[in-house]
Amino acid sequence: MAKAIRFHKTGGPEVLQLDDVTVGDPGQGQVRVRHTAIGVNFLDTYQRSGLYPTQLPAGAGNEGAGVVEAVGAGVTALKAGDRVAYTGAPSGSYCDVRLYPADRLVKTPEGISDEQAASIMLKGMTAHYLIHRTYAVKRGDTVLFHAAAGGVGLIACQWLKALGATVIGTVGSDAKAAIAKAHGCDHTIVYSRENFVERVKEITGGKGVPVVYDSVGKSTFDGSLDCLRPFGMMVLFGNASGPVPPFNLGILAQKGSLYVTRPTLVTYIAARADLEATSKALFDVIKSGKVKVEITGRYKLADAAQAHRDLEARKTTGQIILVP
Repeated sequence: MAKAIRFHKTGGPEVLQLDDVTVGDPGQGQVRVRHTAIGVNFLDTYQRSGLYPTQLPAGAGNEGAGVVEAVGAGVTALKAGDRVAYTGAPSGSYCDVRLYPADRLVKTPEGISDEQAASIMLKGMTAHYLIHRTYAVKRGDTVLFHAAAGGVGLIACQWLKALGATVIGTVGSDAKAAIAKAHGCDHTIVYSRENFVERVKEITGGKGVPVVYDSVGKSTFDGSLDCLRPFGMMVLFGNASGPVPPFNLGILAQKGSLYVTRPTLVTYIAARADLEATSKALFDVIKSGKVKVEITGRYKLADAAQAHRDLEARKTTGQIILVP
């Protein structure tokens, strides 16, 4: 039987358990994928904890890469033996083999390893839409990116640097500051001892930045608004410190006619054409060498709970994966 990490109730990492599951033949429009690597993301912890409600029992994980074992009726673009990668619903990537919709898979190109593909589909395509579509960063822009040494942050900061932006990144320690600087950050702010609002104003000569990318949420939201120049955009794309409580929209007027958006990758790649274009742009920038992807942690599938503990304790940087 196949092995899968599932949770039958929401809670801490301890609710993750390794179950035996039966995986049959692919149906109409499906393929059977045998994983070679599986990505680990904060999104997975939100679903496990109940922050993002899901039907129980549920399979954990939202990103993976592997090899097609079999294809179902109506599938013509893929065949057995193809290397593929994916992110998105249905969740349940923490497993050794699974069925998945063929139209949500992309082929992994030469020059991209399975481990790289498994670790970047969610985080790398998130970085793409954030800096190219939600707010299209231009050469000369100065941007603030929270959690710059995280999985999305390290990809985004390198990509931003390639676009000609000046990158200010917040991090939790001096060690993470060094990692962020090595991956494109021009200025790092260690938020545990520095006031990031004051530092951003200092770096920008009091002007503020046109955009803030914030995946931290509750603990940084108010300060992020204070870092924006008039007409600036606050891009909230995660809740690592908890969800942002309700607030008075009039504050946006008071602080300079600001914009706030809460985008998701799901929306940006819902159309097949967008999925293909976004993944191609990501693969191309990695193959060009402008963005380097490093796997900083590998965990056995059975050790998924420990991967979640380390991720939530901010002990990880960059990309971590599970290995079936």
